[in-house]
Amino acid sequence: MLAERIFNISSQQDFDEISLEVFSYQFQHNPVYKEFCLLLQRTPQNVFLVEDIPFLPIEFFKKKKIVSSRAKTEITFTSSGTTGNTTSKHYVTDLRVYEESFFKAFKEFYGNPEEMVILALLPSYLERQGSSLIYMADSLIKCSKHPESGFYLDNLKALQEQLKVLDKNGKKILLLGVSFALLDLIETYDFQLKNTIIMETGGMKGRRKEMIREELHKVLANGFGVGKIHSEYGMTELLSQAYSTGDGIFETPAWMKLLIRDPEDALNYLPHNKTGGINVIDLANFNSCSFIATQDLGRKKDKNLTEILGRFDNSDIRGCNLLVL
Repeated sequence: MLAERIFNISSQQDFDEISLEVFSYQFQHNPVYKEFCLLLQRTPQNVFLVEDIPFLPIEFFKKKKIVSSRAKTEITFTSSGTTGNTTSKHYVTDLRVYEESFFKAFKEFYGNPEEMVILALLPSYLERQGSSLIYMADSLIKCSKHPESGFYLDNLKALQEQLKVLDKNGKKILLLGVSFALLDLIETYDFQLKNTIIMETGGMKGRRKEMIREELHKVLANGFGVGKIHSEYGMTELLSQAYSTGDGIFETPAWMKLLIRDPEDALNYLPHNKTGGINVIDLANFNSCSFIATQDLGRKKDKNLTEILGRFDNSDIRGCNLLVL
């Protein structure tokens, strides 16, 4: 079974072989992706290296149904978007694959969620339907063996009281929060946490002025009294996440890779420490599209570590100057 092989990748050779296999499968079974590949004159007959696989601009998820499976859709994840913008839709035909992906990656980077108190401060996500982040957080909370685990919407006072008691008692705690809500929390209450991981999940969602990651993390670290701020890098269109234990440097699970493309030539890649657009390979996404050109900027630090810097400015089409069907 393909999923079993993907989640047991143990070498670069495994990754490359399965990536080319998934590319061939999606070329055959995903009409939108196939048309895009043909426009670039890239097919399984002339693509022999992972770097030559075409990456679909993430914008296509707003306009097309991106699926590589004939199975019935089990759930449709949607992006938050801003007022007036079209949201992305990710049609998931096998939720078990998503669950295996996020549970396996979480355990790899943070240990068994059963042993943690998981607190989720995700108001902008809770207030709408179709969030893949809420689905993941809810699953991790249900897996936790601690009754204190749960979601918080507007009740910051209850959260700070719970957080201080748990931290003082030496519980292993993860506070997962959207950036603007974490800022609201530390502007209202003082913390000096010893046993808590603070993990931010992304931007301000139109609630506050955007901040660069370095500035945001400095403010949050001071406000919570912790040394480093962790981060989760995921998106509606993917089924896998990368994690950072600080400084915006992300590591991926074995079935996921981040590549840095040249912003002036989207079909070429940059060497380490050069800033460019992020292409994501997410092999868990084999029922949709595993090769996505994002609108995010980053630079490769080494083979497995990537610094994520932010978004392209004034760019609606994620992926820069790629062809649009």
